[in-house]
Amino acid sequence: MIGIAYKTAQEMVFGNALHPVTTPSGIVIGGGAVIPEVNYTLPPMVINETTLPEVRLRYREMTRRILQRAVELRQEVLILEFEQLYELTQYPHWGAYVTSDIKEVMEEFTRTYGVKSALRVTIADIRDKERPPRMRSGEPMQTMLKAFDQCAAAGADILSIESTGGKELTDRALLDGDIEGLVYGLGVLAPNDMVYLWDHIVAIARKHGVIAGGDTACGFANTAMQLAHQRMLPKVLAAIVRLMAAPRSLVAIERGATGPLKDCAYENPILKAITGVPISMEGKTSACAHSSPYGNLTAAVCDLWSNESVQDVKLLSGYTPEVFTEMLIYDCRLMNTALRQNAGQMLRDLLVQSDHRTDIQSLVMDLDVCFETARRIKEAGTDSYARTLAATRWALEVLLQAQQNNVTEFSRSETRWLNHLSNAIQSLPETPDELRHRLKTEYNSLFIPAEYELWI
Repeated sequence: MIGIAYKTAQEMVFGNALHPVTTPSGIVIGGGAVIPEVNYTLPPMVINETTLPEVRLRYREMTRRILQRAVELRQEVLILEFEQLYELTQYPHWGAYVTSDIKEVMEEFTRTYGVKSALRVTIADIRDKERPPRMRSGEPMQTMLKAFDQCAAAGADILSIESTGGKELTDRALLDGDIEGLVYGLGVLAPNDMVYLWDHIVAIARKHGVIAGGDTACGFANTAMQLAHQRMLPKVLAAIVRLMAAPRSLVAIERGATGPLKDCAYENPILKAITGVPISMEGKTSACAHSSPYGNLTAAVCDLWSNESVQDVKLLSGYTPEVFTEMLIYDCRLMNTALRQNAGQMLRDLLVQSDHRTDIQSLVMDLDVCFETARRIKEAGTDSYARTLAATRWALEVLLQAQQNNVTEFSRSETRWLNHLSNAIQSLPETPDELRHRLKTEYNSLFIPAEYELWI
């Protein structure tokens, strides 16, 4: 299949990408080893002009402790992620100050101890502070672009975002269990927003000679996963949304992002299969941020291994960012040892097999399922709506087959929902215009069509 980077799922393994990325500091990502990526954040505290000096000091201290733990464990290469809190994007120079502070400590440890590190800065999507959001014409969009530009100038090596275009519609659709609203939000609104947003991000990255990393469907698929975990919506719906969200994230790569894709994008194995770019993933070591039904499986083809995000609080063995740094280092050490001893594929398969039958949602994260999702997305052509339909229909097929073969347990409630979703998916129209006319009337007030280059 033209456009698929790998011929089979079995060619994919952690630590190796067909198109490795080299950071400005010389770190090769996806070039034969898995690298820890530590994501850390502040404890609950007020962020304003008065507390900014404390915020900056706290980030310097966290960074210093992380790198010191790496030195003690003889970890020579490390990626750090500064995932901005809302206020640090809303005031771009604040985020740039912190970026510069973190980079200064990183450079100190390179000079003193030889630890090579690179910094990913993830800008917060602040456009939905008002609803319906102005995704392009509003001041928040310009503020976000300033944040990208100033952080790139201040020392960011990799630029990323968890963008939310279309979320104003999918949030409501998720709670309603409405597949039509989800398909329109993820198959039309989100991709349109991704084109506009990532054209700007890539231009900024090229201007500063840094890496345009990637986006995530966290606001869509991870929201569904957590709502399912809280029993607020069915697992079968969360599983379908997991694959449904992949085409919108693919847009970032098609507009120039090169990876490493960001950790909380569980769709990343699909995108790696299509494009061959390196990916970051999270799993068991992200339990500090949220629970998930696939703690091992997600490591199968990762190139960076992340903890998602951890607040800076004191434990018996130290503060949490340095503690999770140690966990990541040992996980990566095991994977890299397996690669050196030609046992990488064996460990990969064990990681998958340990999880993939334990939960309905784990079924769609199986490596073979992800690879077939990639194939069907590309087979659907270049239209994002057609791609989303293909991924949605395949997800349903996977679940129906699993239920028929008793692969994992489907409760009566999940079975009823699967039957309902099956009928809804089978009746989806082939064009976005036709779907638009079928959407619930109340959806019209949730989004502004012109902000997605759509007109009635």
